[in-house]
Amino acid sequence: MATVSANGITISYELEGSGPPLVLVAGLGYSRWMWHKMVPGLTKHFTVLSYDNRGVGETDKPAGPYTAQLLAEDLSCFLEALGWGETAVFGHSMGGFIAQAFALAYPEKVSKLILSATNFGGPRHVPVTQEALAVLMDTTTEPLTRLRNGILISCAAGFGERHPEIVDEWLAYRASHPIDPAGYQAQMGIGLSLMSEEACFEHKLSAITAPTLLLSGAEDKVVPPANIDLLKAAIPHAETAVINQAGHFFPFEQPETAVTIVTNFLQG
Repeated sequence: MATVSANGITISYELEGSGPPLVLVAGLGYSRWMWHKMVPGLTKHFTVLSYDNRGVGETDKPAGPYTAQLLAEDLSCFLEALGWGETAVFGHSMGGFIAQAFALAYPEKVSKLILSATNFGGPRHVPVTQEALAVLMDTTTEPLTRLRNGILISCAAGFGERHPEIVDEWLAYRASHPIDPAGYQAQMGIGLSLMSEEACFEHKLSAITAPTLLLSGAEDKVVPPANIDLLKAAIPHAETAVINQAGHFFPFEQPETAVTIVTNFLQG
């Protein structure tokens, strides 16, 4: 683990592998740990930079709410502090919001763009399913049960039965690395700030010139895969990939498949 000062905060990161540069931008409430099953495969082909966003992990957690544009500025300043120029950017879920903001604000810094399990915000994106929303909003059960239920509803059907060891590892990590409530709420502001017609990315994405991959789990109930069709209609020359037997957390569910898809896109 290393740290660097950028955009007025201290950012914690890891740099591994060799080859063309690739930066990984994590989702809501997750540190760079969310990539730990994909990083070993990616580092065979790329210099991989994973980091903790403002508000989580070992990075500073100043008061929020935050915006996608603020965290895109964090990323730009962070890359400059490391001496990085153009890089591939891979953003997942909330990280996809940051990646969209980054690609729009700093197109010269993006060689290729991967948007996974995300949407463009606004009134026309496909929202979380009612089934998933009911589970994720439940406050009637004790915390560990809520966490387990949240993991299971966010993954493909039967994932917990097929891979109880991964669920147990996940729960153990969350128990030993509790989320900072204020930081989590500040990050929640990112998605909330994109809900209006004016603020969303939908009508801005035609400006993206970097080759773009839109990636989704076929069984994602949190950000349904129909969102990648909407993104494809908005982003020139984007391509899509859907991972079967995977939900919102395909970096945990199908890491090898995801690595293959990402590698083929970045090397193609």
